[in-house]
Amino acid sequence: MRAEGQAHIDRIEAALALVRKFLDWDRALRRFDELNARVEDPKLWDNPKEAEAVMRERRRLEASIGAVNYIGQEMADAIEFIELGEMEGDEATIGEGLSSLAALAERADNDKVQALLAGEADASDTYIEVHAGAGGTESQDWAEMLQRMYSRWAERHGYKVELVDYHAGEQAGIKSATLLIKGENAYGYAKTESGVHRLVRISPYDSSARRHTSFSSIWVYPVVDDNIEIDINPADLKIDTYRASGAGGQHVNTTDSAVRITHVPSGIIVASQNDRSQHKNRATAMNMLKARLYETELAKREAATNSEYNAKTEIGWGHQIRSYVLQPYQLVKDLRTGVTSTSPDDVLDGALDPFMAAALSQRVTGDKVDVEDVD
Repeated sequence: MRAEGQAHIDRIEAALALVRKFLDWDRALRRFDELNARVEDPKLWDNPKEAEAVMRERRRLEASIGAVNYIGQEMADAIEFIELGEMEGDEATIGEGLSSLAALAERADNDKVQALLAGEADASDTYIEVHAGAGGTESQDWAEMLQRMYSRWAERHGYKVELVDYHAGEQAGIKSATLLIKGENAYGYAKTESGVHRLVRISPYDSSARRHTSFSSIWVYPVVDDNIEIDINPADLKIDTYRASGAGGQHVNTTDSAVRITHVPSGIIVASQNDRSQHKNRATAMNMLKARLYETELAKREAATNSEYNAKTEIGWGHQIRSYVLQPYQLVKDLRTGVTSTSPDDVLDGALDPFMAAALSQRVTGDKVDVEDVD
């Protein structure tokens, strides 16, 4: 097998191995048989909610198992095709086989990511909060760049983006903002983005053109499905109203329509100012609070392997998950997975999928990449 073909084979086998490990392959096959048997039982449909859950799990397993089996068989066929071409010295046949392997490798990577999006809330819409760190205008400008980056990422996926909450910076940028991103698997893709993001650049606000380091944090949590019950004691809530400070809308800065809710036991704070109605903003903020509490519970369940997602960390040195270096060289480096890009402009324009895919894979393998921080 030529080096090009072997590289494709290695890539395919790595993707399939990861999916098998994630599914716990033998258990998944047994579970699929169990679900098929349950679907055949007419009594299942006496409980529509349970039946829907069974069918959803069955469809997910059927898609994942079917994809692994299909790609494995197609890879074997392509290898046989290439070997036949090599025996006969037929370069056209070899080339066709190599092209098939390349296409299969691409599909295997895509199917791998889809299979990894099987968490309890992965299919949900998502909130993405952006908070500027210490550093005044520099960090606030960086926070606005991140807000745009996630908006552009969502648009690339065909998701709908709503600006739920917005607090402008004193001179430029934002102090904080909350995006609501609606689309299939929005939370599943974005959930690994929670953490501190670091920017290194020549400051446009420094007349001496010195290099500055800025920090902002991202917090991602899923929109709670109506079927999920989250009990909140009203006595645990502190509710404040204030005048909206975002851009646009005649209601801005004219009425106390914005709502901020503090959940005292957990310290979680959410806010909404997207609507001119205080009542609607309060309802939105309550939904956000339920989502945050739900995400906290999901994080606890993953604590054994994903303890870094249990709580927010200080926005500063030592806690960043990714560095974006614009000067003196061009580099974006994920400090968890080691994935890099030499096109920061593309990343800041929403090209985040390679980083998200690697972080999802790492959750399955548990492998940690020892990466030096960049200056």
